[in-house]
Amino acid sequence: MAKPARAWQRMLSGRRLDLLDPTPVDIEIEDIAHGLAFVARWNGQTQGDWPYSVAEHSLLVEVIFSRLNPGIAARWQLAALLHDAPEYVIGDMISPVKAAVGPGYGALDERLTAAVHLRFGLPTSIPVPIKKAIKAADRISAWMEATAIAGFSQTEADRLFGQPDATLLSGLDIVLRPPKDVRADFVRRHAALLAACT
Repeated sequence: MAKPARAWQRMLSGRRLDLLDPTPVDIEIEDIAHGLAFVARWNGQTQGDWPYSVAEHSLLVEVIFSRLNPGIAARWQLAALLHDAPEYVIGDMISPVKAAVGPGYGALDERLTAAVHLRFGLPTSIPVPIKKAIKAADRISAWMEATAIAGFSQTEADRLFGQPDATLLSGLDIVLRPPKDVRADFVRRHAALLAACT
């Protein structure tokens, strides 16, 4: 009988995460924060001395989501922070590549998302209105990143992501920082939101 192919990855926490059949007990926020802090958005094609990480993007999306939805429950803010959590083990792909890879990528992402959500007390499937609101914040963040560090003209970014309300962006900047700083801020924000959910 053939030995099944290895589908797990050893995490820095010591956990063995089965990528094809993930369980909540093998999910640790420190692993997520560490992985996301080292995964570059835009395939690393950004200006600056540091890559713009998925962890930094996730922190920004949560802030934008909260601004778009004042008074929203902390659990949905947590969902916004964790919206790209699976990328800590499967990486970030630009949308055209995700489409080319096909439905297998989406299924893998969904299984990992469900395990992450269960681990932190969120429903495996986020309600559609919340999911749409997180996506709206994600698109605004993408517009900011595209125009600030990814070389897009504002016209091109407006066409691809929609032009955001300028007042919403007041005081928000694209920040490039060392991974250790982003990782620490991601863990801190996660802890604050998790505490607010109880």
